[in-house]
Amino acid sequence: MFSENSFERRKRRVRYSIKTRSSGKPRLSVHRTGCHIYAQIIDDKLGKVLVSACTLESSFKGKKTSNVEAASKVGELVAQKAVQANIKEVVFDRGGFLFHGRVKAVADGARAGGLLF
Repeated sequence: MFSENSFERRKRRVRYSIKTRSSGKPRLSVHRTGCHIYAQIIDDKLGKVLVSACTLESSFKGKKTSNVEAASKVGELVAQKAVQANIKEVVFDRGGFLFHGRVKAVADGARAGGLLF
């Protein structure tokens, strides 16, 4: 018997809806832990990560990495890297996380950095 928790169900449901209506756009996937937040732009057709940013990078050394401010900076950083790689439009993938707090801050930072959702 296969048993899954609510996080996995949400994650699967969000992925399915993204893949059915993404129309070939890369997706901005967000993952958060208690200490760090990760964002990456993935091309599902190629199965490759195009751009990534996280709070483990050198620009975050000595700073608090588990707050909304750091998450917003990660969003801006991933948007900056995406614009350099000629990626202007993405689909936001929140995974199984609810869209508030740090996950929302990444999305807002990416929008401020020039990405279109």
